[in-house]
Amino acid sequence: MSETTLPAPKRDLLGHPRGLTFLFGTEMWERFSYYGMRALLTLYMVKYLLLPENRDRVLGLDLLHRMLEAVFGPLAVQPLASQIYGLYTALVYLTPVLGGLIADRWLGRKRTIILGALLMALGHFMMAAENMFLFALLALILGNGAFKPNISSQVGTLYAAGDARRDRAYSIFYVGINLGAFLAPFVCGTLGERVAWHWGFAAAGVGMLISTVVYLAGQSSLPEDRPKRAEQAERQKLTREDWRAIGAMLVLCVFVTFFWATYEQQGNTIVLWTDDYTNRTIDLIFWRGEVPTTWFLALNPFMIFAFTPFVVALWARQARSGTEPSTLVKMSVGCFGVALANLIMVAAAFEAGATGKASPFWLIGYFAILTAGELYLSPTGLSFVSKIAPASLLSMLMGIWFLTNFAGNFLAGWLGSFWSVMDKPHFFLRIAAIAGAAGLAIFTFDRIMKSSPSRSGAW
Repeated sequence: MSETTLPAPKRDLLGHPRGLTFLFGTEMWERFSYYGMRALLTLYMVKYLLLPENRDRVLGLDLLHRMLEAVFGPLAVQPLASQIYGLYTALVYLTPVLGGLIADRWLGRKRTIILGALLMALGHFMMAAENMFLFALLALILGNGAFKPNISSQVGTLYAAGDARRDRAYSIFYVGINLGAFLAPFVCGTLGERVAWHWGFAAAGVGMLISTVVYLAGQSSLPEDRPKRAEQAERQKLTREDWRAIGAMLVLCVFVTFFWATYEQQGNTIVLWTDDYTNRTIDLIFWRGEVPTTWFLALNPFMIFAFTPFVVALWARQARSGTEPSTLVKMSVGCFGVALANLIMVAAAFEAGATGKASPFWLIGYFAILTAGELYLSPTGLSFVSKIAPASLLSMLMGIWFLTNFAGNFLAGWLGSFWSVMDKPHFFLRIAAIAGAAGLAIFTFDRIMKSSPSRSGAW
């Protein structure tokens, strides 16, 4: 059921196909652009764009506001910003289904990736024009839909079926994602907060152009992909095991949605917490000042590539001793990590209630536990899909997997809209409860799958 397309014979680099290096660099700069823009988005809306004196400049905003209020009731500035943030980050992960289908059936992965990259670059530069804000978000949504599932599935095509390096390749690829995400708050965030919002968005656009150049430079190291026309795909009958694997993946998608709904608060309400309730003043011998809010968003990606070698080494040691958790157990651990991280924030909220500002060390603890949880769920999920997906549907099923991010981010926006009307300990406790329930559901599903006599080894 795995992708069987192989690259042209190329010399390996550090034990992996050379194409992985180019995909690593492409994704790193694309994530730099995405997370650079995302780091600024909520602050930009709350502190500038949605204020009464500015909002009339934005084409289509009044219509969108009325539509959201028709569903969710009256929305002040912060709830409206949270809903727009959630809607944007959700739709970013809805369109990959269409992008995967286009690649599988018509354009092929390479051309679809290039189309998506150019659309995203255009969207970032359009953010510099306030009146084009919603159209810029639309370009980014469509571009990401073309780019995201195909770059992720292309990693799997570098390896033959059964190649043990595939899981490690996705972990390496995931480091590239987070290296870009680490750099983004320092560059885009600092420019946006300290110079001008539009400078931060323009920096994200430059990052996307670099991503496009890196991908074009690596074309000879990547496998050829031949899209399967609709009539060809219809003749390729899926087996009973194929349908069973797809069904299990769809059930898992429901549970993983709640992981992303709680995890994605870091770009929404955690940014507001950091800005309003965290003591960001640093007093050193050689420098005293206030750390920009967006810099705290670099903690998660930094910890990703700091923790990844230890997590991979732990799994390898557990594999040798026969104690490595199954894929689904790893995912449940990821959800429990998010629950624990939010319980840390409950304690931080009580301190802020007593003193006015909480120590930044609470955030460091939050991001450390959150990151460990992410490592157990996110790259594991990508590898899981690449293993169980029928080859003819790989990109489309990868796009369907990203629907968990779509639904999760949409739900995250709705949950975030309660930020300004709930006391903070109860808000974080609610988020922890949702993540914990998701972890319990995935763990139970794993027990059910293990009791099945025809269970696939992929999970």
